[in-house]
Amino acid sequence: MKNIIPIGCDHAGFELKTKIINYLEKKGYEINDKGCYSSESIDYPDFAHPVSEYVENHKNTLGVLLCGSGNGINMTANKHQGIRAALCWTVEIAKLARKHNNANILTLPARFISEELALEIVDVFFNTNFEGGRHQLRVEKIAL
Repeated sequence: MKNIIPIGCDHAGFELKTKIINYLEKKGYEINDKGCYSSESIDYPDFAHPVSEYVENHKNTLGVLLCGSGNGINMTANKHQGIRAALCWTVEIAKLARKHNNANILTLPARFISEELALEIVDVFFNTNFEGGRHQLRVEKIAL
């Protein structure tokens, strides 16, 4: 079974999302592209919700979201009870988001990181496992 990655963005993330999709497909992932599909201005919640719902409904799935700063789309995703979206702008933050917080959606600030850094962050996010242990207890306290 292939790993299916849901991905979504707003207009500010469209170009970088396209590059990430191409990169992940070359690595053998199947992509479920939830939009947007151009750089024409749109509203990020319209794309954050479908990615978040997909991750909530498919156990052990990791997703990717992008917007200009990463903040708006990240805030929207984290409204979903089953989502632990992490805004990552360094490799180390992405690694810790997975290891310590069991983040299930990677959020990227498209206007503030390079394509090269974004792809490094994606690699680390998808290849780092949750440590569990003392971190599991903390993660269990997140949901209301």
